[in-house]
Amino acid sequence: MAQTSNNLADVLRSTRLAAELSDAQIDTLAGVMLLRDLADGEVLVREGTADEHFYVIVGGVLGVVKKADSPDRVTLNTLSAGDFAGELSWLDGAQRYASLVAMAPTRVIGLGRARLEALIETDPLLVYRVMRAIIRAVHQIQYRLSMQQAELSNYIYKQHGKY
Repeated sequence: MAQTSNNLADVLRSTRLAAELSDAQIDTLAGVMLLRDLADGEVLVREGTADEHFYVIVGGVLGVVKKADSPDRVTLNTLSAGDFAGELSWLDGAQRYASLVAMAPTRVIGLGRARLEALIETDPLLVYRVMRAIIRAVHQIQYRLSMQQAELSNYIYKQHGKY
C-alpha cells in the first residue's frame, strides 16, 4: 500500500537520485513521491503493463522477472538498495518487458512521470538534475552490459566457438 511519509525527504536524501539536489529541491521532490512497502512475493509492476512510475529501491530486493505468474518464470536480474527500477519505461511510456517482484520485504520510493513534469514550470533545475541522475544510472547499465558482452565474446573466441 502506498503511503506518504514525514521522513521521505530523509530517505530520498540517501539515494543517488538526490546527489545533485539542494535541501530545498529534495523537500520539493519528496513532496511528489510516494514511499511504498512491499511484502515478499508482491508484484510492484506486471510485465506487459504501462506504469508511469520510476522507482528507487530503498531496502530489500526487487526481481526483474519474465513470466512471473507461470511455471516458466525467469529472474533476469535482481535490484537492491540504491538501484533504480523502471527508468526506461518511465521515460518513454513503453510497456514493461518484465515484472518487478519483491524477493524479500522491500521498500521503494515511486515517482510518477506527470508529477515530475508538473515541476518543469516551477523548478526546471530540479527536473534537469533528476533526469541527469537517471541518465547516469542508464549509462552505468549500458557500460556494464558492454563489458559483459566483451567478456562473453572473448570467452567464445578463446573456446574457438565451443561453449
